[in-house]
Amino acid sequence: MLIGCLLLLIGCTPPPQQETLPLPTLAASGTPPNYSWEAAQRVASDFLSAWRNFDYAAMHRLTTVATQDATPLTDFTATYENARAEMTLLALNYRENTLLSQQTNVYILNYDVTFTTNILGEFSDLNRNLTLVMDTQVGDWRIAWSPGDIFAEMGDGAALRLERNIPNRLNIYDRSGTVLADQNGRVVVVQVVRQDIPNLEACLSSLATALNLTPEEVQTRLNNAGVDWLADVGIIEAQTYVTMHEGLERDCDAQFVPRAVRRYPNGTLAPHIVGYVGYPDEAGVAAVQEAGFPRDAILGRSGIEASWDETLRGRPGGRLVLLSRNGERLRALANAAPHPSQSVWLTIDADLQAFVLRALSEAYAANAWCARSPGSAAVIIDVNTGAILALVSYPTFDANAFTSFPEMGRAAAQTIVQQVQEDSRLPQLNRATQGIYPAGSVFKIVDTIAVTDSGIYPLDQTFNCGGAWERDGIVRYDWLEGGHGPLRLPGPLTQSCNPFYYEVGYQMNLADPYLLPEYARRLGLGAPTGLTDIPESPGLIGDPDWLLNTRGEEWNFTEAISMAIGQGAVEVTPLQIARLAALVANGGLLYRPQLVHQAGIFGEAPSYTMQPELMSDTGIAPEVIELTREGMCAVTTTVSGTAYFVFRDSPLQDSIGVCGKTGTAQDLTNPNSNPFAWFAAYAPRENPEIAIVVMVQNAGEGSEVAAPIVRRILEYYYLGMSG
Repeated sequence: MLIGCLLLLIGCTPPPQQETLPLPTLAASGTPPNYSWEAAQRVASDFLSAWRNFDYAAMHRLTTVATQDATPLTDFTATYENARAEMTLLALNYRENTLLSQQTNVYILNYDVTFTTNILGEFSDLNRNLTLVMDTQVGDWRIAWSPGDIFAEMGDGAALRLERNIPNRLNIYDRSGTVLADQNGRVVVVQVVRQDIPNLEACLSSLATALNLTPEEVQTRLNNAGVDWLADVGIIEAQTYVTMHEGLERDCDAQFVPRAVRRYPNGTLAPHIVGYVGYPDEAGVAAVQEAGFPRDAILGRSGIEASWDETLRGRPGGRLVLLSRNGERLRALANAAPHPSQSVWLTIDADLQAFVLRALSEAYAANAWCARSPGSAAVIIDVNTGAILALVSYPTFDANAFTSFPEMGRAAAQTIVQQVQEDSRLPQLNRATQGIYPAGSVFKIVDTIAVTDSGIYPLDQTFNCGGAWERDGIVRYDWLEGGHGPLRLPGPLTQSCNPFYYEVGYQMNLADPYLLPEYARRLGLGAPTGLTDIPESPGLIGDPDWLLNTRGEEWNFTEAISMAIGQGAVEVTPLQIARLAALVANGGLLYRPQLVHQAGIFGEAPSYTMQPELMSDTGIAPEVIELTREGMCAVTTTVSGTAYFVFRDSPLQDSIGVCGKTGTAQDLTNPNSNPFAWFAAYAPRENPEIAIVVMVQNAGEGSEVAAPIVRRILEYYYLGMSG
């Protein structure tokens, strides 16, 4: 009998000009052509190539008719997809070794597979066998398939399991190490062995109550575990454990394992910054599983918890094993250590944050305007780095209530969540970065810079500030009846003379309708500040193109004069105004606002340390900056300054000095409401360090409402005065 040939292939396809090596086979020379080893090898290669491409339909078509009848495509696909998910499989490659004929109508392909996974990296499974038979119903070779073609042991009913090693989520701290988020909350994992349940019906009922599931859902969880496995069936809160553990032990022979969960020691302090954790939404499940986490993993949902989620959570490791029907470990396929999670330190000063929140809260408690004001915001920023020292949105809410396992218990948390979501004041809105408001007279900082830096006005421009301003039949009035009399720059900024700034808007529009809007954008308004850690609104600075495109109207000078007093097509966030004040303080530089100071593991060099990031040198002439500073400093130090009466007796003025600008902006969406109160400032007067802004919605005059709050915060910050 003559000996046929055996094809040896190296790799999925031989490289160009690489010779295949003929080897002896067990097949007889009289094999019919349609039974050839070449045909069998082609089918095997096509099957493995389809697996490499995750083309399960093509794989299924290459199995025997009997296989297709026994295992429909949906079940076949599910088997492979479940294995792919369990492995966190990204790609696979194969190498065909030998093709052996056992008998006339059976070939065995010996091959190796290398799997590339997200969690386990790369591992190989060698000397695998793929069985091909001549299927007479199709007249060609087909794969005699079983689950053992994924891994051999699965042919005998073994299960593929990834025993995940998920690192603990690490903490969020303020700049000094005060804990803002930790893993000191506690829940309890319930475990049972299915075959040891003494009373299945009672057990299903007890577990359903404890886990807030239906009995059918509990039964499904039990069915997914081996009959002899000690399986996790769910997580309960500590309080639920206290009230139900005896019944679960009696009905289910349950065991309990404590597990740490997220907790916010002061959940109302900075929820708009820190955020909270929870289950991923359905749209995010695929990405979560691709990263190696189970679909019910607790991950960041908002704030720093979300934007720094990958740092805080680390990356899972694990061991991929094959388990027998009774849970015995048959073989370990791969093992990988987890990538450690890291802690995050914010730029926020927790004590300062707490005092700012207290100052806003007590202002609401002490003033009649509280009934009309839905909320407020305050921002403090380092003028030389962009580091945010405090960022408060009022009213606040308790982040603990929004976690998957709330510290106060699920029932109490649901009540809190409902109250927050139904609150017309919108506590979850981060007014500091997402709220957009008319700027009012704080916009006059922009006007002063724009009209002098552009050369339209000289630095010593004079103006007779009467009680009214008129151009082309349009009349506008000053906030002070009778006006301020003759003024020289920067006096109009100090006294907030409306007619002067109406004229500024008119003259700049006459020179170029785009000029004032362009300066506003150059100074950081009407666009995101560059903050990357929490969401922010870009705000709005309108211009002729914007008006035509959005309203179909032509721009005219009335739009410009409204803009000049911070009304009309002007919408800003408190963070943008704080950055504007910082720009004046530091000489014209726009830094990226930042909330994260450092990230890393205790005892190791940090993986990230904040560096100041200059986004723009606005190029404003130094003498223009100095003029603007002079006008702002006089706001609190001269009798005619709009906030002089607030700061005249403050000990801040003895050694520190505060420079600022009041703002009172009309609420054009509700003309009958009180105006928005603003005060933007920087300190110290010499060598400025911080900029601060307070905005209070629908509360009244900026000098009467916002400026006193700023004074109180600065006295705490510089002098330790907490009264």
